[in-house]
Amino acid sequence: MWLSDVRLVLADRVIACGALNVENGVISDIVEAHGTATHTVFPGFVDMHGDMIELELEPRVQVDFPMEVALGHLDARLAASGVTTAYAAVSFSRGAKDGERRSFAHTSRIIRALKAAKDRFRVDHRIHARFDITFTEAIDALAGLLADGAVDLISVMDHTPGQGQYRNLERHIELRAAHYGVSTEEARAKVQARIDEATPVAQILTNLRTVSALSKAHGVALASHDDDTVEKAHLMADLGAVISEFPVSLEAAETVVARGLMTAMGAPNAMRGQSYSGNLSAREAHAAGMLHILAADYHPAAILPAIRALSAADPHGLPGATRLATLNPAKAMNLHDRGEIARGKRADLMVVDETDRGGATYRAGDTIYADGTFATGRAQNHAEA
Repeated sequence: MWLSDVRLVLADRVIACGALNVENGVISDIVEAHGTATHTVFPGFVDMHGDMIELELEPRVQVDFPMEVALGHLDARLAASGVTTAYAAVSFSRGAKDGERRSFAHTSRIIRALKAAKDRFRVDHRIHARFDITFTEAIDALAGLLADGAVDLISVMDHTPGQGQYRNLERHIELRAAHYGVSTEEARAKVQARIDEATPVAQILTNLRTVSALSKAHGVALASHDDDTVEKAHLMADLGAVISEFPVSLEAAETVVARGLMTAMGAPNAMRGQSYSGNLSAREAHAAGMLHILAADYHPAAILPAIRALSAADPHGLPGATRLATLNPAKAMNLHDRGEIARGKRADLMVVDETDRGGATYRAGDTIYADGTFATGRAQNHAEA
């Protein structure tokens, strides 16, 4: 199968008009051509952190959707957004009661169901277990899932107000009040109660060491989450983290990068130019050379607009910004068969028109999304280019 008369975004340059051939799910040839391209081909996006699955399962409070409906809809959304490899971020949270979203029983069921249905989906789905490091009781559940090979990435988080993502207490209180529809004073009281019942630091350190040891024993990458201080950045590097997700301050980002970690930030942050919680802007991190990975976070359709937003300031232009959502996360996850348009790599591709409307998405050469605007006139079978 040839994709002809298209603009090709390679890892190091853009071919203004060219063609690529796909054989047995792999890119077998790339050629330059003369003419005008009306469509652009990007590598399929590798999303290492997408929070969407929990909202698909419970779109409104206490409204539970069947697993097959929720997962099928998320799969379709990802494919339409150009995501060909997706790490579903599911959480183990201390605040969840048994059976509720983010309880270890509920989260364990999601992970096992997603793994069991993996071959039926359009997108290559993998599991990113977000572990609330204050949730000591769930460590055994995490260990069991790791032993079963059900987890592909672990990140550790602590959402106790006053540090990490919520170090700006006044902004956090403001957001809580808006979210729950309560007064500022009521939100302040709830936040203070969370602070008062915080897990002791000694227990958190013990849990961090235990989860770090589990990740190493099972060969699963470990990521930190919301690094906000130089001290925390050093601690996570010492524990063997390889990715720092959503660093809260530029100082923390600079520290983890100096320690050899890759940083990941949300595409919505980069697209909008600001963090919703008032923390580090992805554009600021990018301008400082401290951004390596763009993740969907909570909205996969933000990935391509985020790439466009960053490309103007990227030292390597569009190819450099594209690597943030393709080659860089693929390397971080040791997925060396994908992440770029190159001979011998998997034909995971996204095709968009001049308005960035998605025309088609391919996974290993198979069409997993098409709106009919590209496949009818642009995907052709050729003997030669």
